[in-house]
Amino acid sequence: QRLLTSSSIQKEPELTINKATKHENKTFTKILIANRGEISRRIIQTCKKLNIQTVAIYSTADSKSPHVQEADESICVGPTASSDSYLHVDNVCKAIEMTGAQAVHPGYGFLSENAEFCKRVTDMNVKFIGPTSDAIVVMGDKITSKKIAKDAGVNVIPGYEDFVVSPDDAIRVANEIGYPVMIKATSGGGGKGMRVCYKDEQVREGFTLSTAEAKSFFNDERLFIEKFIEKPHHIEIQLLAGRKNGEKDLDILCFVERECSIQRRNQKIIEESPSTLLTPETRAEMVRQVKSLVRKVDYTSAGTVEFLVDEKQNFYFLEMNTRLQVEHPVTEMVSGDVDLVYGMINVAAGNGIPTEYLDLVKNGYDFTSLTPEDIDGLTVPHKGHAIEARIYAEDPVRGFLPATGPLLQYMEPPLKLPCYQSDDNDNDDGCRIRVDSGVKPGSIISQYYDPMISKLIGYSPNNRDESIKVLKGALDRYVIKGIGHNSSFLSDVLRNKSFIEGNTPTNFIDCHYPDGFTGVKLSDYERAELVAVAATVNLWRREFLDLPPLSLTTDSEEGAEVIVCIGGMFGNASIVKVTDHHSILVRHLPNNKNGENEESDVVPKEYEVSLDDIEYDVMNPIVETVINGEQKAFQIQNEDNTGVFNVHFEGAYVDCVVMSEEEYKLSSYMKEPKVVDTSSFILSPMPGTLMSYAVNDGDEVLDGQEICIVEAMKMQNVLRSVRSGVIKKCHAQVGSSLMKDERIVEFDT
Repeated sequence: QRLLTSSSIQKEPELTINKATKHENKTFTKILIANRGEISRRIIQTCKKLNIQTVAIYSTADSKSPHVQEADESICVGPTASSDSYLHVDNVCKAIEMTGAQAVHPGYGFLSENAEFCKRVTDMNVKFIGPTSDAIVVMGDKITSKKIAKDAGVNVIPGYEDFVVSPDDAIRVANEIGYPVMIKATSGGGGKGMRVCYKDEQVREGFTLSTAEAKSFFNDERLFIEKFIEKPHHIEIQLLAGRKNGEKDLDILCFVERECSIQRRNQKIIEESPSTLLTPETRAEMVRQVKSLVRKVDYTSAGTVEFLVDEKQNFYFLEMNTRLQVEHPVTEMVSGDVDLVYGMINVAAGNGIPTEYLDLVKNGYDFTSLTPEDIDGLTVPHKGHAIEARIYAEDPVRGFLPATGPLLQYMEPPLKLPCYQSDDNDNDDGCRIRVDSGVKPGSIISQYYDPMISKLIGYSPNNRDESIKVLKGALDRYVIKGIGHNSSFLSDVLRNKSFIEGNTPTNFIDCHYPDGFTGVKLSDYERAELVAVAATVNLWRREFLDLPPLSLTTDSEEGAEVIVCIGGMFGNASIVKVTDHHSILVRHLPNNKNGENEESDVVPKEYEVSLDDIEYDVMNPIVETVINGEQKAFQIQNEDNTGVFNVHFEGAYVDCVVMSEEEYKLSSYMKEPKVVDTSSFILSPMPGTLMSYAVNDGDEVLDGQEICIVEAMKMQNVLRSVRSGVIKKCHAQVGSSLMKDERIVEFDT
């Protein structure tokens, strides 16, 4: 690892012949990756295949991150704050000079769409692995790109074709367009600096919040407003364009579309390819318009054109991302494992699109019966279905607020799951998993960077239903402990009937979770499966630890009978009878403790769970089972000092206690712990920084009124009053760092 302590003169890069590629094209010997986390590791992976050395940059907080350890060289570019490190153009350029890198890959986010950085790199006689600075300027600016798209014959959303400069100006424009409207950062992306507004008050507040986020994320606080299309699908076309040195013709490859409609706060969390909505005719017309736009801009490298599509197949240009997208893995998996990073490197080196990728189209269609218009609407042939889930460090129960802390336990799922492996284990054409992560056990998720832990992708060569099952199975086997994360919510979405049917407009989360996410709701039979496995594992554990059985019944024919409580000692109880014949009987008791069970008129329903097989190791939290002939995974964590252990199943995280019948009866005399009353306080819902107050001591406030703004992960979060009353005291100081559940404001009682 190196520090920015000296400078050196950058020489004109000499491209070398790379023997690792199929064709003896000129390429680079050293690439600096101007990014961090999982995308840096992704780029390093491709560079290793091409025998290209890599340079990782890092902030002081990331000195031990996996991307730093995996690169051939690494260099520190500044302190923790991204504005002083990953976004600091001078520092990154100095790192390029010092390391002698011939090319720079910006990844996504940070400086990837910064035209000034691109030009600085190019002026240093270093290749920028991406489009030209001119293309970034015109397509990175949302207003300019919209005008160019319109000129290229692309369908565009109605809106105001200029910047808004104040809250009053924004309100005027919003009323001219007509509600609902979307406030957007002109240099934005990733859901940052965006607000949907239905009335003037929301526009006024949204202007302030979006301006702050746009300045924090993109150092560009300009905003514009356009009509908000309700209930659309967010669909995008991945492209790769390039030409060989000395040639005039521009080659353009378009890949089958990605559907990215499952979003929270305008941030994608589940993406898939292909879409269930598009007809072949709509797809072809979208591809033709994308190619027209690419030719208009003379765009080279990888890029993505995003559209909003309504249920009648009408589509409108949203924006063009002049970089590699977060969700690019789903495209790679359905396109025969095309490597888009390799394609970008090849184009930047002057070799154009790799010949083998161009051949995918040439060899994938019968051109004899196709018109020029038909040919212009072709995509790279695709097979199967891929779905990506973004694993974020956030609390979905608290409105997806960011979570921070160390990964105390971290185990990624196997790349091939037992239930979906093909008969030929060496065959790579079957169902499989891909994990793109930027962390390792012990990594710390801080408030300074994006809270994404990883991307988990499930692929099936056959159909979408199977890819959903593969991804669900991977989530069940993904162990993340120490911080809150959204895997339970992702599992719940994958279980949702509308999602399974492909009914996934952008308002999916608002529609299906109008009151927020409260956890996965298991069916009665799923509860029976859970307690059956919990009881079996507890029985094995007691045998392993040489402890006496909980049940007084030892007759193998009768089986061992225990009580399993879900939700801890005072939760829902079930009677579980475990036999040696793999047949487990479960009866859910009515939820009425304190000695009332015997007097209840409700007759508990009995469920039979056939536990055909179970693999359990006390050192491994994953319990593999076969229940009623179906492979299922459970995560079971060791007991705490009260005998409670946590079980994760089908996205549900529940605390379990296994007791004897006598213990269960005695527990009815115990009182539940009192819940601390915090109704007189407004607490910080996540770690962050208190940016401002909208109230003072002694102020009268109404229910729903703004109290303060807390910034976390560079997102501005407005905290509102949950009651009407008088502010007794503002405890926290503006600018101070807040812990989760720290008191900010106290009401007068």
